[in-house]
Amino acid sequence: MFTLKRVILLILLNEQDMAKTSSVRKSTADLKFNTLLNVTKAIIENASIDELLTMYKKCLLDDLHVEKMLLYNFTTSWEVVFIYGYKNDVVEHIDVAEDLLPHKDVTSISSLDKSQVGATDLIIPVFYQGQAIAFLLMGDMDDEKRALSPTVKHLKFIQTVTNIILVAIENKRLYQENIRQEALKMELALASKMQNMLIPNENSLPSNVKMFFSTYYLPHQEVGGDYYDFIQLNDSEVGFCIADVSGKGIAAAIVMSNFQATLRALFTDQISLSDLVTKLNRIVNENAKGEKYLTMFIGKYNSQTQILTYINAAHIPPLLYNKDSGKLTHLTKGCIGMGMLEELALINESKIKISPNSKLICFTDGLIEFKFQSPEIDGSLEVEKFIRNKDRIDHNIKKIIEALKEYQEKDMIFDDVSIIGIEFY
Repeated sequence: MFTLKRVILLILLNEQDMAKTSSVRKSTADLKFNTLLNVTKAIIENASIDELLTMYKKCLLDDLHVEKMLLYNFTTSWEVVFIYGYKNDVVEHIDVAEDLLPHKDVTSISSLDKSQVGATDLIIPVFYQGQAIAFLLMGDMDDEKRALSPTVKHLKFIQTVTNIILVAIENKRLYQENIRQEALKMELALASKMQNMLIPNENSLPSNVKMFFSTYYLPHQEVGGDYYDFIQLNDSEVGFCIADVSGKGIAAAIVMSNFQATLRALFTDQISLSDLVTKLNRIVNENAKGEKYLTMFIGKYNSQTQILTYINAAHIPPLLYNKDSGKLTHLTKGCIGMGMLEELALINESKIKISPNSKLICFTDGLIEFKFQSPEIDGSLEVEKFIRNKDRIDHNIKKIIEALKEYQEKDMIFDDVSIIGIEFY
């Protein structure tokens, strides 16, 4: 039987417990508020990614006493940012694509098979612009002696903090990536400008009463692996070359710039084309170290004898057309490409008499190979259609350029395009 004294005592004890609970709740609420305030302040003050992650780990480990946590983050691939409380081999058994990506919302694993996620209780996904950028895996938490399930007590707060910090980190990463990309663009623009200086412009091409040159250059990217050049060897001889490095981009451009410097240093009227090609092959091997090779057509024309000496090093055969006879000749003789083998076993140096009123067109494979093009189409035959006429070579090249614009508009060109044309009188 309850006495009045005992009833009063029970009421006082109950009020004391309520006050204690209220005090704990207030303390927890203050902790969460201060955490969000500090996180927001850190983001505004442009704290580093490491500083944000340190705050995040302190919140979960020190303040909320998370027993197990595993954070995956995506940059270029899925990576473990940190792991705590899980066995070291748990990561080996988790397939992000299969075990995590299907989860679009916070998921409790209590009713699912935990074998693949290391006895995880919660999976919290983080999305940014519709894409999953992170997954937080959590075990149970030791909070107030488990009087109430911590997954219920702090889930919303943990989800909020996780989203705020991980999205902030992603924004910082994207910002840093944008800065890096802008710097790269500036470097590529400078590299492109420097490379264009290596390509002869129309005003620098040699010319005389017996021959006329015309050219076209279209890099697919800021820098490319195509190259052509003309060198006045003496009063009657002009050397010329067109080349194409395997691959694209900066690596190809570096190989090509080295090749250009070497060619300019070695190509004189005293050296035979066979000796020149042998030396070029050796230097390409030294510079490219087997990673790159190049195809090349190199020639030397004597305007007095009207003899063209040439070597085709695995390049697309140039087309020689005589306007008077209508004869079309493919210049095919030569050797394998530069850098394909350490030593060239056989070099076929060819000489051909050029009849007056002829024209020659040399080009790289970017002119005849297009995306979505039917494999049955022979691009060289298409080029032949442009020169089988009595027009001058520069007019032929202008027609080709006009035709190329259609491919550009359809985004079908996927390689550098270089063309050199020579008109022989």
